[in-house]
Amino acid sequence: MRAGTRRPGPDGRVCSYPYDGGMQVHEFAEPIVPEGPGAVGVLFLHGFTASPWTLREWAKRTAAAGHRVSVPRLPGHGTAWRELEVTDGRDWYAAAERAFLDLRAVCPVVFVAGLSLGGALALRLAEHHPDEVRGLILVNPALHGNPELALVPLAKHLVRTTSTIGSSINKPDVTEHAYPRTPLRAVHAMLRLWGDVRARLDLVYCPVLLFRSAVDRVVPGTSADTVVKQVSSDEVVEVVLHRSDHVAPLDHDAELIIGGTLDFVARHGAS
Repeated sequence: MRAGTRRPGPDGRVCSYPYDGGMQVHEFAEPIVPEGPGAVGVLFLHGFTASPWTLREWAKRTAAAGHRVSVPRLPGHGTAWRELEVTDGRDWYAAAERAFLDLRAVCPVVFVAGLSLGGALALRLAEHHPDEVRGLILVNPALHGNPELALVPLAKHLVRTTSTIGSSINKPDVTEHAYPRTPLRAVHAMLRLWGDVRARLDLVYCPVLLFRSAVDRVVPGTSADTVVKQVSSDEVVEVVLHRSDHVAPLDHDAELIIGGTLDFVARHGAS
């Protein structure tokens, strides 16, 4: 089945993205469903080949501060790489937007936080819902790739998968539980999504808090540079993480990210 095909799920309901319930969701990958009366909502979006696991502690600490949090599992993630192979940017964004609108229906103020691909999806939400996203918290947002990704559109017809891109973490004995293989069809879909987001960055007007790792083995610094230079936001605060690699919410600078997030939400949530 090609990506984006509509088909009924097990309850007979037609989904807007391929139903990925055919493979069991790993326990660590379960989403965090919104609960609690918080007037301020924070949507957390995870990265490519990863799962809600990477954002769990960040989201839990945000919820403990009195906010309503939501951490959806993007289609094709948290099961097996073969599920990811049949999804694309339309599916990932549809899931992110649905979670955002569900949160917005009960919270008058909603922030969106994203790691890597999740950062790109967060930016796209702000582009499409400029009056409803109160602010963005981005950690190593992905909008550009390393030079070898230029070969992916051709290589995907010759090679089905490549090695994992996950668990770029300096902290010892910590993993993000990323897929062991990366399907090139899904990588190409991600490249197309990046292009769509980059083309509309001027539509982002909300405050932005951007965390970037000084050394990131996955996403080049040009991604963060593009965000800083092209968004129309009056406030863009950039924080450099000197002790963390790409998956910074699980790395040495996790407390800096959590503390910065809570301060940012407190400052802008009541304005």
